[in-house]
Amino acid sequence: MSRKILFALLAGASTLAVNLQPAAAIEASEPTVVYADQMPQRPMPVRTASADRAGMGGGFIEFLFSDGQSGRRYQPQPGYDPRRGLLPPMDPQQSMRQDASEPAHPAFDPRYEKQAVEYHGKEGAGTIVIDTPNKFLFLVQGDGRALRYGIGVGRPGFTWSGVKTISAKKEWPAWTPPPEMLARRPDLPRHMEGGPQNPLGARAMYLGSSLYRIHGSNEPWTIGTNVSSGCIRMRNEDVIDLYGRVNVGAKVVVL
Repeated sequence: MSRKILFALLAGASTLAVNLQPAAAIEASEPTVVYADQMPQRPMPVRTASADRAGMGGGFIEFLFSDGQSGRRYQPQPGYDPRRGLLPPMDPQQSMRQDASEPAHPAFDPRYEKQAVEYHGKEGAGTIVIDTPNKFLFLVQGDGRALRYGIGVGRPGFTWSGVKTISAKKEWPAWTPPPEMLARRPDLPRHMEGGPQNPLGARAMYLGSSLYRIHGSNEPWTIGTNVSSGCIRMRNEDVIDLYGRVNVGAKVVVL
């Protein structure tokens, strides 16, 4: 028993002696030498810019974000904050919104939903009445009733009034901008086949021999506004409904 105690005291004394060794003596001890051919084959660590280096600036950041030879600068991803060196967490929905080429648009105003309303005008059943100032199209039903649709009308300087007849009807019409429109907008295509991206939308009803039409639109948020070059535009679902209710020769009164 006494021998075990003695051994324990000696071990403790040795440890204490090592711990009390001056720092200078430890630093002066000869380091272990490892030669290049003895180095383990491990992949080199990748250097990255961390938050605590964000304020270093100058050549160090240039070195990190270039290829070191050509001087070509690294282009950080959108949302990169050089003060933090971090990217924000990715929101898939936000990413989809950012990738979309079109900006956000206002919701469709419910005032312009199709609805049956009272009508006490002098026009007979089957007549289309365009109320330009209030941006409504009425299809007169007779007996003091009409179907009312929201529409988009001409911009200032492009509104008009008069009486026309529907001279032709086309489903998914092609679009050829007239010379007058191309003079104002030379960036427009010279011809576009019918389809969902066509500005004439799903249906078109041509008004007499004029260039004006009642047509659909791939921009439903413009209904209720002064937006066109004189045509009457409707939502695609509304123009399809109207198209099925009127025939070639129907009277159209534009107020």
